[in-house]
Amino acid sequence: MAEKESSRRFLLVTAASAGAGWMLAGCATTSTGSTHAPEESGEKKEEEEVSPAEDLMREHGVLRRVLLIYEESLRRLAGGEKVPPRTLAGGAQIIRRFIEDYHEKLEEQFLFPRFERAGKLLELVGVLRDQHAKGRQLTAEVLRLATPESLSSPDSVASLTRTLQLFIRMYRPHAAREDTVLFPALRQVVSSREYDALGEDFERKEHELFGVGGFEGVVEEVATLEKALGIYELSSFTPQ
Repeated sequence: MAEKESSRRFLLVTAASAGAGWMLAGCATTSTGSTHAPEESGEKKEEEEVSPAEDLMREHGVLRRVLLIYEESLRRLAGGEKVPPRTLAGGAQIIRRFIEDYHEKLEEQFLFPRFERAGKLLELVGVLRDQHAKGRQLTAEVLRLATPESLSSPDSVASLTRTLQLFIRMYRPHAAREDTVLFPALRQVVSSREYDALGEDFERKEHELFGVGGFEGVVEEVATLEKALGIYELSSFTPQ
């Protein structure tokens, strides 16, 4: 009887241990994200972090989309077609508010001085500074000429055409050089902690100036102008 009782107790202990093992295995599987993991219903996911370089590059995307608005305006001016003054002026206002008064100010306040102190890319930074100043002059001229009166004057149309062409010609290589040379080199002149802090500074400044919508709100503004000119659909740029 003692031998049978001992065997029975052994089987019970073994079964209990196996059951505990299965439970632990199930918990481990759930914690690693299997199909049995609980849903995160009702929980707000953390906002995806954007690095300083990525932030600046996507802002160049806004610039490039406004350049498309300028190019469509040039095409219409060359063909004698109507250019809505408010749409052209709207593009220039986005350049003024978002690119010149925000994006370029970030570069001038947070990036250029760090490269200058480190003695790196000095010639490039000097040219970029000069082009910022020239760009503001060109934008002021676009805003002055993007009116119904100017668009009905051949002389003003000629001046506007020249101004838009100069702006586009300068800013395409300007943005490309920053994206491929300046921004990638930023990590060489700041520490990892300082790099992360820059991202937070950029994000805070963005929402201070453009509200909760921030970057996304500005993109929506650009899209509205694109729709007014009939160039919103990406497929319209596909060669036939």
